[in-house]
This record gives sequence, C-alpha cells and structure tokens, in this order.
Amino acid sequence: MASPNPIPTAAAKLTTVRATSTISGIIAPFQNVALSSSLSEPADAVNVNEGDPVSAGAVLAVLDTADLRAQLAQAQATVVSDQRVAESDDAKVTQMRYTARLNIGTANDQVKSAQAALAQAQHTLALDTANLKRDQSLLTGGYIAQQALDQQQTLVNNDQAAVRTAQANLQTTMTQQQVNGNDSAGLQAASIASAIADARAAHSVVDQARAQVQQLQTTISKATIVSPVDGVVVNRNLNPGEYPGSRTIFTLQELDRVYAELNASSSDTFAIPVGAPVSLSVSGGGNNAYQGRVVAVLGQVTPGSTDFTVKVLVQNVGRRLHSGLPVSATISLPPVRGVGIPTTAFLDDTHTTVMVADDELTDVVAKTTKVREVASDGTISIVTGVKAGQAVVANGQLGVTDGQSLVQN
Repeated sequence: MASPNPIPTAAAKLTTVRATSTISGIIAPFQNVALSSSLSEPADAVNVNEGDPVSAGAVLAVLDTADLRAQLAQAQATVVSDQRVAESDDAKVTQMRYTARLNIGTANDQVKSAQAALAQAQHTLALDTANLKRDQSLLTGGYIAQQALDQQQTLVNNDQAAVRTAQANLQTTMTQQQVNGNDSAGLQAASIASAIADARAAHSVVDQARAQVQQLQTTISKATIVSPVDGVVVNRNLNPGEYPGSRTIFTLQELDRVYAELNASSSDTFAIPVGAPVSLSVSGGGNNAYQGRVVAVLGQVTPGSTDFTVKVLVQNVGRRLHSGLPVSATISLPPVRGVGIPTTAFLDDTHTTVMVADDELTDVVAKTTKVREVASDGTISIVTGVKAGQAVVANGQLGVTDGQSLVQN
C-alpha cells in the first residue's frame, strides 16, 4: 500500500520582518487658500486665469481706489490742520507758564512793597505821636499855642488813616498772592493745567486724524490683491468692473508640496508611525514613484466611524500630482523581530489560527493552535502563540484536520 504524500511543514524560527502596509487615498494640496475682499470697489484689472502658476506676492487683481484716495488726501489735510492747532495750544502752554511766573513774582513783590509801606506809615505815626505828646506837655507849660497842638493832632490822625490804608493794601496784596499761588497750586497753576489739557486734547485730535489716515492707507493697500503662497490658480471668480462682494474671488492651491490623505483602519493607526517612509504610485502614471513621509495619523474622519487618515507629505516635483488624484501608498513599517512562520500557514483570513505538530504524543499529528500576527512582509509573519523550533503546517489551505498524522520534511 502506497504511503500518503507528506504534509509540508516548516519550523518556526526567530527572524526579523521588515513589513509594509499598502493603503490608498487621494492627493490634497499643501494649502488651499480662498481669497476674498471686504472692499466695495470695482476691479480695475484681473491679472491671472485658472491654471496659472503664481508666486507669493504676485498681484492677482487691483481694485479701483479713486474715492479712497480722495478720502486719504482729505484726511491728510485734516492732520496738517489739527497739527497746527496742537502746536498753537503748545505755545499757549509755554506762554501761560511765563505769564504765571510773572504774576506770581509780581504778587510777591507787591506784598513786599505793601509791607514796606505799612512799616513806613507805622514809623511815621509813631514819630508824630511822640511829637504830639511832647506838644501837649509844652502846651501845659505855656510854651506853644493851641493851634500848634491842633496841627500836630491832625497830623497824627492823618498818620493813623495812612496806617489803616497801608494795612488794607497789604491784606489785598496778600490775598492776591495767595490766590495766584505757585507752580503747583493756585490760580496760575490752574491756568497752566487748563492750557495743558487743551493742548493734550488737540494732540488727541491729531492722533485720531493720523489713525484715520493709517486706516485709509491700509484699506487702499488691500485693494491690491496678492497671492500669499507659491501655487496655482484653481478658481477665478472676478472680472474687470465687477465688485468682489462677499464671495470667494480666487482659490489658490500650493502644490510644490502636497499631502497624500490615505484611508486607514484602526489597526493601521497602531502599526504606522509618524516619520515612516512612503512610496506613492498613481494609476496610469507609468513607473513614476513619489517619495514622502508620514506626518500625522489622524482620528475619526466621521464621528462614530472606524475610518482614520494617514497624512503623508510629498515633494511634488514638476507639480505632476494634482489635487484629488487617487494614489496607492506603500508604507515601510519599523522592523519587528520575533518567531516567524510562513504567511501561507494561516487557516483563516484573520490570521489567528495555524496547524502545528503536536510533538507531545507518540505520533506526530496536527493540532489547531490560536496565534496572533504581530507583523508580516507577505511571506513571513511574526506571531505569538508558537515557540521557536516548533513545526507548523506550511500551507493552511490543505484541509489538514486535528489529529491527522504529519510526516515532516
């Protein structure tokens, strides 16, 4: 009787697998820039068409600014006029300081003069009073006439009136001195403060006028619409004579670099690291391959789904990769070392079961074993659940059943 054909087996062994993951996606621009304008001005010129390449700073369109420039000229004239008023008020502050210094000094001098006049009047009164007392004694002794005494009394009375007048003048000048105050308090200080406040208000008006000028200059600068990026015009929605309105008037795409947005599963998010090298191919693109690197592994595309996105940055030499182009990407995964078996050994599509040789029995027979695939390069799979040196049925699709005798090669 002929012996049965031997069932091919392979020994599991420690090895290193450099696996790859192939997933598909589409090309997206590095930047998609939508330009609009808030100005209510018609277009004087539109310099680009759809498909035109542009550099950062290139003028795409120019809006009419004749009315804005007229407003700017008026605002600039207002600045000049307001500046003159402010300079006049500054001069008034200086004048007020000098006037205050003069008034304060004059008041001080008037007080000193009044004090001197009072002292002189008091001295005269004292002298004439002493003479009056002497004349009264002389009159008693019969040495002078009554008329002489009366004249001296009148003189004293006049001296007393003069003292009262001098005292009143002194009080008046002291009041004036007090009211005038000094540089930090009093009427003169208040006058200076008022002049300073007027000057500050005038300068505030100047600042407001200058702000209006700057605002108009900024608005006019926005009438020149420039490209913020190096890219391609993919949409033009403005013609000469048209008003921009609230719509997007240009759409630009930066295509010197592009993203490949790849559709990934939840297992891919664990296996694919940021920085992994990627080779891209395009259906119908010949043998051209584009190289890039993973820059992000993004979460759910749609809340509640298990779809994820792997984002790959690619240098787009010649701008041959266009937005929306479908691509296939092969991602090089980090090398994994472990127990390796042939990838053909799995019994199922989920790569969770294999047939191994049960060497604990007298006869070598097949036994179903649960495993977990860690990594695969398509030929060898790194698994857990199998020991190094253990025999594994090399072809899981042979229909081998548990307990079936194995004849190992």
